[in-house]
Amino acid sequence: MSIDSLKSRIPDFAKDVRLNLSTLASDETLTPQQKYGLIVACGIATRNPEVKAALEAEAAPHLSPAVLAAAKSAASIMAMNNVYYRFSHLVSNAEYRTMPAKLRMNVIGNPGVDKVDFELWSLAVSAINGCGMCMDSHEAVLRKANVSAEVIQASVRFAAIIQSVAVSLEAAEAA
Repeated sequence: MSIDSLKSRIPDFAKDVRLNLSTLASDETLTPQQKYGLIVACGIATRNPEVKAALEAEAAPHLSPAVLAAAKSAASIMAMNNVYYRFSHLVSNAEYRTMPAKLRMNVIGNPGVDKVDFELWSLAVSAINGCGMCMDSHEAVLRKANVSAEVIQASVRFAAIIQSVAVSLEAAEAA
């Protein structure tokens, strides 16, 4: 399965989603590693097995095994962090924000790939998962590394498109 196979399954009511999905592979804002890592990490974050499998199959030929593993690590670690930090940010009791998280997250400090790439993937997954605290944190790290707003926005655009693919396919199945 691939991006083309996903596009063929997107119903007409989501034509814009299909068109947006078509733009991912040709995007020139991001490096190939950034782009295909985003495709993998965001595919996993949708929690849709069909989207995850198709996007990983599309990206795998463009990524080394180490980079593919790092993209999966970004999705995995953000699944944990986004729940925890979204809770500590949204709950009324401020005491939780002063407590140590006590979560292992060594991969963030040593992701095995360029730190900027890992941060872009983490930002995009955090956008899918709706964690404002994590989005702020990753965006700040990227800006400190002199990553342009255009590149940062592109990573979140990838997240938005990939999430909309999963929702469109699920809506079509429910009909």
